[in-house]
Amino acid sequence: MSRVQDVYPDDRVSLREVGLRDGLQLVKSFPSTSAKQRWIRDEYAAGVRHFEVGSFLPAKTFPQFADVRDIVKTVAALPGAHGVALALNERGVNEALASSVAEIATVVSATEEHSQANANRSRDSAIANVKRLCELRDASAHKPIVNAAISMALGCSITGPVDPNEVVRLVEKCLEAGVDFVAIADTVGYAGPRQVGELTKAVVRIAGSKPVCVHLHDTRGMGIANASAALDAGARVLDGSLGGLGGCPFAPGATGNVVFEDLVFLCESKGFLTGIDIERLIAVRSILRSEMPDETLYGGLARAGLPRGTSAKAA
Repeated sequence: MSRVQDVYPDDRVSLREVGLRDGLQLVKSFPSTSAKQRWIRDEYAAGVRHFEVGSFLPAKTFPQFADVRDIVKTVAALPGAHGVALALNERGVNEALASSVAEIATVVSATEEHSQANANRSRDSAIANVKRLCELRDASAHKPIVNAAISMALGCSITGPVDPNEVVRLVEKCLEAGVDFVAIADTVGYAGPRQVGELTKAVVRIAGSKPVCVHLHDTRGMGIANASAALDAGARVLDGSLGGLGGCPFAPGATGNVVFEDLVFLCESKGFLTGIDIERLIAVRSILRSEMPDETLYGGLARAGLPRGTSAKAA
């Protein structure tokens, strides 16, 4: 079994809590380092094992990620926990490698227009960046897992509809560049279950033995339905954020990522054992309410509780 299959086994669902990165991307206030560490440890105690810990971006511009190295170490100290950090250029990749984070994520935009507007580079340049990241990984001592996400894969904030064949082409380019696995992201919450299912199935087909992650936003209330469609289509890695934290500057009214707690409940209801205690997970929201009182938290489970007679503790 390869390292990536050890971390993301294909016989179970892996749920990644992205609140510490995607969830904090746009917030006006953010948790202290010690609160982030409590957040991680309390989720770990609830059974969470995959954490997106932050981004290697300039601290002056993104102060919420200035402590990313400390957060990497916090996750690494927990047996069986797996940390993921975002790096968008070679400087960030080198910093990520120096931190010994277990996984480095990067992004390629599905459309040329978004790539230029968001990163001031072409998609070809973004693919070259992915290839360079894989070369740096291969030359490093600890050889982290590398994943590439196709952002705006199901609809673009600038151009609108996205040709799924173009997304598949970009996925193929990322796989050729040497990534360990790929992700497709409905960055601005455009899609419904049929679109998500069809694109996921196509990407799973070409990815072969490599995992496929689906990253969803709940902008138009389709997050959980789309996650269900992704599971049915063969995805076995899903992203969500505690309390539905997050959002995208290109999607007015966005409510952030799909709610992590509700995602756990969905998986359990479909027969995918997550190992996560939902009630203990919901209790971690108290840290967010204390540290970021002005941020709205979402979630059906937190509002209504588990159905009567349902066990909170996953098998």
